[in-house]
Amino acid sequence: MDNAITSLNQAIKRHYPNLTAKGKQLAEFTLSNPEKAVFMTTRQLAAAVKVSEATVVRFVRQLEYTSYGLFIEALKKLIDTELTLIDRSRLADSVVRSDDAELERIANQDIENIRAMLKSIDLTETKKIRKILREAAAVNIIGARLSYAPAFYMGWTMAKIRKNVNILSGSDRTTIDRLIFTPPKSAVVVIATSRYPNELIRMGKLVKRQKLKLILLTDSSACPLIQFSDHVLIAPLKTIPFLGNPTSLICLINYLVHSLAADMGAKLKPHQEKLEKAYLENDILFNY
Repeated sequence: MDNAITSLNQAIKRHYPNLTAKGKQLAEFTLSNPEKAVFMTTRQLAAAVKVSEATVVRFVRQLEYTSYGLFIEALKKLIDTELTLIDRSRLADSVVRSDDAELERIANQDIENIRAMLKSIDLTETKKIRKILREAAAVNIIGARLSYAPAFYMGWTMAKIRKNVNILSGSDRTTIDRLIFTPPKSAVVVIATSRYPNELIRMGKLVKRQKLKLILLTDSSACPLIQFSDHVLIAPLKTIPFLGNPTSLICLINYLVHSLAADMGAKLKPHQEKLEKAYLENDILFNY
């Protein structure tokens, strides 16, 4: 079985009749509680279902995953690509709380996601990405649906430190025209959040055909755009988003842009002086 592309749902459905009673309990728990199982070790999953750790290992092998890690990757993919809004609503914490308690819960959730990004981020990769963003003839930043908001934020802030930054919508087919005629040494940044719109996958394929550098910022190693990307940064989520959660991606973008500004050195001042002059001449910003 190709572990990379086979859906966990499909694997369980195919092997379910041949599973032992305990194996069936593990299958049912996993599909009923993916938001819990995805963060569990073999020991924790065994304890949750009240089976032995060896039973968990046998269960994973019966599904034809060669390791528990690959099983968890398949579960992440299930969560990222197959859970509908209705499924996510069912998984969302529906406990009624006071306003201050709910605010604290949401804030702590975001903090946990940012901490997960801090622990997992590859700083060597970020240096390579900053070099590309600094030296590229143009930088095209693409988002779609939920990811358009962080894409717009990245494009807006990056335009303050270098020229030829374009914000493009993956939902707009004219983006294809823009990419076809972008300078050969340009870079493309795609920002993709769970559930990964097909329009962004099409853009990734086009960028690959155009032989442009593709940088992917995403929230999961299950993102289907990874296969088309030259460089990838992942801001993993520690919870299953109901309506989406770009907080850690925004933090990652903030870091990239601020560190890129520091890399620009003396080139930054004349660029920003031109911007400030244009703001003043065109009465762009409020002042007294």
